[in-house]
Amino acid sequence: MLHHLLLWVPDLDRAATSWSWLLSELGYDLERSDERLLLFRHPSRFAVVLEQSPDMVPGMLYSRLRPGLNHLAFAVDAAAVQRVVAGAEEHGWTVMPGDRHPIAGAADVIYLEDADGFEVEVVELS
Repeated sequence: MLHHLLLWVPDLDRAATSWSWLLSELGYDLERSDERLLLFRHPSRFAVVLEQSPDMVPGMLYSRLRPGLNHLAFAVDAAAVQRVVAGAEEHGWTVMPGDRHPIAGAADVIYLEDADGFEVEVVELS
């Protein structure tokens, strides 16, 4: 089981706008916030951390097309999917074209992208 996931973001304030909303909709609570990071924890105890690191290479932004993390996929119920679809664009996410997903057991999936290029899949549990 995974314990936490830490994402380095180029601008914590910009990331906070989109990620705080999304993670809240997916059942995560903000546990810690300071000038360098935001820590969100799910009731399952899994945590997602956003950090603006002083060690990031200037000018090198995230790309899911490079080796490393391509996207995050969250499994939620149908009501959460509908809330995310309804509020995504208002909270800094672009809804990308989607379909049924072969890895997710042919479940319905919503694909989102934030201003920094991070992709999130919201997978509807059946």
